[in-house]
Amino acid sequence: MPDLSDFAPTPAPAQGPIFRPTARFMLAHPAHFIALGLGSGLSPVAPGTAGTLWAWLSFLVLQPWLSTVQTGLLIGAAMLLGWWACTVTAQHMQVADSGHIVWDEIAAFWLVLWLVLPAGLGAQLAAFLIFRAFDAIKVGPMAWADQRFKGFGPRGGFGIMFDDVLAAFCTLLVIAAWTFFWRAA
Repeated sequence: MPDLSDFAPTPAPAQGPIFRPTARFMLAHPAHFIALGLGSGLSPVAPGTAGTLWAWLSFLVLQPWLSTVQTGLLIGAAMLLGWWACTVTAQHMQVADSGHIVWDEIAAFWLVLWLVLPAGLGAQLAAFLIFRAFDAIKVGPMAWADQRFKGFGPRGGFGIMFDDVLAAFCTLLVIAAWTFFWRAA
């Protein structure tokens, strides 16, 4: 049986903030491994984009094996697990919302893909680009969530996840509007 203390937040490291996590840091705690997107967040360039690409690939691999309901349950579980993992990892890194924490992009982009598929590669690419734009620019609701829930502890972990859920929602609104106007034309 696993030691439950492994899953509890522990004091932040004494060496100061970790602005660029290493593979050693990622493997030091299960929360780090999850929050850093199973390694995709270690990318030295655009870790959020790397995490979103990992989400896209992993979703396409899992999709044939899961029903629509199972996929929804997986996304719900990923959101809850991500809340915990992002909370612990941000605390350990001493960085409120490190760009290397990418589980938020992964779970949120799974939500986008779940609701737009079956769609062709072009529509998936459009969803990817729109999602990345909303996530990176952080305007409107994403900016509000990013400012409102910034910090450490469960509130901060929620904020890390929530601004990406809002980016997913805005992405889906743009796709729905585009589809509506395309069909009306």
